Amino acid sequence: MKKRLMLLVVVTALLAATVPPAAAVTRGGSLDGGAHPYVGIMVAKIDGTPVWRCSGTLITDNLYVTAGHCTFGATSVEIWFDTDLMDQGGPGAAGYPFTGEVSGTPYTLPGHTASTWFLYDLGVVVLDDPVDLGPYPVLPDVGQLDALAQGRKSANVTAVGYGLQEFVEGPLCVGPEDCEGGNFFDPKIQSDLTRYKATLMVVNSQGVAGLGNITKNNPELAGSFLVSGDAKHGGTCFGDSGGPMLMGNVLVGVNSFALNRNCAGTGGAFRVDQPTSLAFIEEHLD
Repeated sequence: MKKRLMLLVVVTALLAATVPPAAAVTRGGSLDGGAHPYVGIMVAKIDGTPVWRCSGTLITDNLYVTAGHCTFGATSVEIWFDTDLMDQGGPGAAGYPFTGEVSGTPYTLPGHTASTWFLYDLGVVVLDDPVDLGPYPVLPDVGQLDALAQGRKSANVTAVGYGLQEFVEGPLCVGPEDCEGGNFFDPKIQSDLTRYKATLMVVNSQGVAGLGNITKNNPELAGSFLVSGDAKHGGTCFGDSGGPMLMGNVLVGVNSFALNRNCAGTGGAFRVDQPTSLAFIEEHLD
């Protein structure tokens, strides 16, 4: 990542304890319940070992769409569609993070690398067995986001995901045995593994132009768009990566990045309404 792009932080929630604490995923949003049953939580595996988690969306009974940084490097994926894994007696009782409701094979948009992820941040998972959770979202027309008017009433998307829910401040040590005085930091790494939703405003549909208009020198960044994030209306955070940005029942984007490590303020999504994105997804449709 170069220049101002050092601000971009992928919002995948790693399973390891190195994940930084973050502000609420949809801290002005609400529990999703059964509103979006086709949105699931995935755990990527490398040679059978769980390595990170993301959110994503079924668009058919066997194709799950997520972010490219969620699939890149993974050899297999496990997915759950429960609204709250804690309701199953805890994540372990639900099989998390080893055995999902369904497994699948991940694929990543060509061009995605560790250094170019934000330019090609789209992935899919082809399920091993079909899952009937329809009706499903539909794919957008090319350039559908460009037709949006300005303002919260005219340019809203619904974000859905299983990301972190709260920001916990404290000393940089974990557990009372590591800290003096008995005050220690609880990073809330696993969140509550619950599906939330929030209505967000599209701040800029032309990439990250809101940050000093850097798309003038980097026109390829028009593949991203910015969404609002605040305590009243909600926002996105670690673990929401890959989750849908929906206009009604149209999947216009996938959650991609935050602009700081606290997930405060504006967030970013990757556009599905691009010819390359649509061709990649359609290549994996039955």
